[in-house]
Amino acid sequence: MFAGNVIAICLFLSPTPTFVEIVKKKSVEKYSPLPYLATLINCLVRGFYGFPMVHPDSTLVMTLSGVGVLIEIVFLTIFFVFCGRKKQRLVISVVLAAEFAFVAILAVLVLTLQHSTDQRTVSVGIACCVFNTMFYVAPMFVMKMAIKTKSVEFMPFWLSVACFLNAGVWTLYGFLPFDPFMAIPNGIGCVCGLTQLILYATYYKSTKRIMAERQKPPGQVSEMRLSNAESEHIANFNIPVNSV
Repeated sequence: MFAGNVIAICLFLSPTPTFVEIVKKKSVEKYSPLPYLATLINCLVRGFYGFPMVHPDSTLVMTLSGVGVLIEIVFLTIFFVFCGRKKQRLVISVVLAAEFAFVAILAVLVLTLQHSTDQRTVSVGIACCVFNTMFYVAPMFVMKMAIKTKSVEFMPFWLSVACFLNAGVWTLYGFLPFDPFMAIPNGIGCVCGLTQLILYATYYKSTKRIMAERQKPPGQVSEMRLSNAESEHIANFNIPVNSV
């Protein structure tokens, strides 16, 4: 499944331009850490699923997930450093602690209470389904903001593309032969990724207008017509948001 592995690595690395921008500006602005927290827990659980004592002959899944864990830790560290809100830092810290604690507890319970790889595959596979679905659904918060403001400025484009392609490839893989733990969550991911791309196509022009308007000197009369939502987005751009 070479193509799937290449696309998965591209998916993990796709937010790189966003984090380069964050480092340059020394601010996370209105970007949300939720997609990266969801990716981390997904990689942790999927990596455990690939352990030989859980699901034999899945070394590639385990190593690929390990790469994803390392990449997400780097991204979240950058996010934490350049996040100016103490409340958001606290939330990130609590969620990270909860994620690592959950995986540790899951590993102890599965390895001590279940004594066959078939049983362990089902238990960990169900957990994979849940967190893989959460990984694809996590951008819903940003999608809601995009619809409200008619701007996709803070919804990373390449992350959406990579999510759609990755979900599509692994959905096909889940049918050869049929593996519900692969096919179901990635099928949901296809729908979520496609929805994000449709939002990009819908709000691409309005996003350009909003960004151009915001860069104009204060008091300059604009010839562009902005909707109420677009005007509100410009007015509130520098107001900190309280959500994660």
